Amino acid sequence: MAEEETELSDKQKKEIAKWFLLNAPAGEIQYVAKDLKSVLNNDDVYDEAASEAFPVYNKSHMICLEMPGRFGDVLVTSYGELQGNEYLDPKTAQVAIVDHVKQVCTEVRPATDEELPTPYVEEYRCALEAEMLKYVSEAYPKGSCSVYCINGKDVEGPGYDFELVAVISAARLSPQNFCTGSWRSIWNIECKDDIQVLELKGKLQVGAHYFEEGNVQLDAKHECRDSTMFQSPDDGAIAIASLIRHHETEYLASLEASYLNLPDATFKDLRRKLPVTRTLFPWHSTSQFNLTREISKELGIGK
Repeated sequence: MAEEETELSDKQKKEIAKWFLLNAPAGEIQYVAKDLKSVLNNDDVYDEAASEAFPVYNKSHMICLEMPGRFGDVLVTSYGELQGNEYLDPKTAQVAIVDHVKQVCTEVRPATDEELPTPYVEEYRCALEAEMLKYVSEAYPKGSCSVYCINGKDVEGPGYDFELVAVISAARLSPQNFCTGSWRSIWNIECKDDIQVLELKGKLQVGAHYFEEGNVQLDAKHECRDSTMFQSPDDGAIAIASLIRHHETEYLASLEASYLNLPDATFKDLRRKLPVTRTLFPWHSTSQFNLTREISKELGIGK
């Protein structure tokens, strides 16, 4: 006797909907949300799932939104999150109020002194941001970057440690051509004054989705470390940007090499090297195989 189907509770439906939203490829969450709303046919469940999933998705994908009033763009990241739906844009010292579900910036206000680092730290932050903007404009045609102070923003002068984080977010979205892709990298820079060292920790994530007559996704991650001398703001910024450029270029080259080798290496390893008979098929001399002759022999035709 077949088991009776049980109706899912609203809580279960919400959790399933959240899973689909959170796992949407870059730039495709609005398409997923539209279909989910139709399938659920329950605005209360959908609204609850969307209100919980969209902020997490937007921050993890570090989406870039245009600020009203010609202030430029703001990156939605956990590093710039202040309170509620407010996000700091360090470049302009503005705070953007974000509608996560609609993925738009609704208002802008000036940042307060308490929300910004001291002039000493800001000098290092600004110098690094200037170098990062140069690099990103060359390497990522549709990329954005921001540099935040996440520790020690109250440091007034030499003798104390502080920490910066540089984030890069780039996306190329072409759903009409059935493909989307994104690059996200997070670089933590620990400025250790006591030992005069800048320690660099990088986390890189590349995503791609190709869905013309299929569904192929790439989700590649990479971590790396490096260090350089604690120098003046300008010299330190140049050194850090150079290290970031080196590691990202190296990782991109390794990705390209691995996918160029897919047909000859990876795909080949997935197949059985020899057939069950343990002998190679003689492609150079196929005349010895005659299907009609073999069938006739088996059926006793022509005897």
